Amino acid sequence: MTSAGAPFRPHFIDGAAGRLFTIHHPPRGSHDRGDVLYLPPFAEEMNCARRMAALQARALADAGFGVLLLDPYGCGDSAGDIDDATWAIWRDDALAAAHWLGRDGPRPLTLLGLRLGGLLALDLAAAHPGLAERAVLWQPVVNGATFLTRFLRLRVAAAMAGSKAETTKDLRARFKAGETLEIAGYALSPDLAAAIDGLRLAPLGAKAGLPIHWFELAGEADRPLPPASARAIDAWRDAGLGIGVETICGDPFWAIQETTLAPALIAATTRALVGT
Repeated sequence: MTSAGAPFRPHFIDGAAGRLFTIHHPPRGSHDRGDVLYLPPFAEEMNCARRMAALQARALADAGFGVLLLDPYGCGDSAGDIDDATWAIWRDDALAAAHWLGRDGPRPLTLLGLRLGGLLALDLAAAHPGLAERAVLWQPVVNGATFLTRFLRLRVAAAMAGSKAETTKDLRARFKAGETLEIAGYALSPDLAAAIDGLRLAPLGAKAGLPIHWFELAGEADRPLPPASARAIDAWRDAGLGIGVETICGDPFWAIQETTLAPALIAATTRALVGT
């Protein structure tokens, strides 16, 4: 039970490569507004964001949405190890989760992706036109190559602390040679590294063609978007896509080990989906 006495239901569903752990929050109240599929961020960001994801799910369930929180293959409590995961498996896992939500018949579906999960949401929508009616992006990764480089720097920094010199260029060369590398406690395969490296948000969003609501967290609500984010949004608007953008005051909860919340983000996301 939640703190407010609202039910949630753990489920295992069949994924592309193994059983997937999910938590379903059924819709409550007099309105049934459809379903929301939450796609989490990568590696430790997923663990740091769990509390926020759970609170957002409860808020949306109270507003009349069914919400499914997904652990992709090799992550969290799902089957498999992350070094056996691929981007294609994760996309198929997301599709399996969407189909589970629609098991009793078609329902409006919103994809909610945090960080790398935002790329997965748009990739899923691009690969399966008509599956979802809109996407919500929380602080999405704009460029997979930049994201991968920053992740690799965690190993570079650890190596420096141990007096062992490594560079991100060295690590990329080892991926190209077929080596799986442990980074910040996560075994990253060359296949998954290459897939992340090639991801770009702007073309995925253009191909998906969905209305998108983008939420950016910042220290100040009037802080300008990062240039890369602004360029992606401008490209979508030039292509005629419906894009809503909100900057919310809050801390980067996905990057802080101590449980950190952004209540304003939960409230703004709920308002955006309800339409009030």
